[in-house]
Amino acid sequence: MESGSKSDEVGSYKSTTAKKARLQSMLSALLDDPILSDVPKKPSLSDVDTLINLELGSAMRISVVRMDNTSFVVAVLNSATLKDLKLAIRKKTDEIEQAKMGHRHISWRHVWANFCLAYSNEKLINDSALLSDYGIRNNSKVHFIPYVMSRELQKHSRRKKHRFFHGLSKRL
Repeated sequence: MESGSKSDEVGSYKSTTAKKARLQSMLSALLDDPILSDVPKKPSLSDVDTLINLELGSAMRISVVRMDNTSFVVAVLNSATLKDLKLAIRKKTDEIEQAKMGHRHISWRHVWANFCLAYSNEKLINDSALLSDYGIRNNSKVHFIPYVMSRELQKHSRRKKHRFFHGLSKRL
């Protein structure tokens, strides 16, 4: 009895492995199709959902122009906020960098502290604002521009952070 159940397990394992292999080969063949060129190589469910919504008209493509005048396109929902756009930019940039150079770390905290996005000469600063509030529509272009945060908006200041140690050195 046990040897029969073991062979059934081995047979089901082989069929599961074969199914996964067939699925992977079918998926790679689909992703190589030029019609699906905008689908990432390893798409997540949210990527596929956004692309479906793009085809249905409930999402938009936004061109992001870097400071060196190169650009790339991201897709976000029509109801997206600036934070959603920043996350899409981060994901797309990481994907591009991974394809070009392998793993490379980008400090997004540094990027957003020194640069911001702009649309029609208006700085996009409020992360919770809807993109539609800024007038951003399908096929709009946003640009990276230099931006210095005012001291009131910064969460931490090095002077305040290290004030204790400066006080110690003055007393000695």
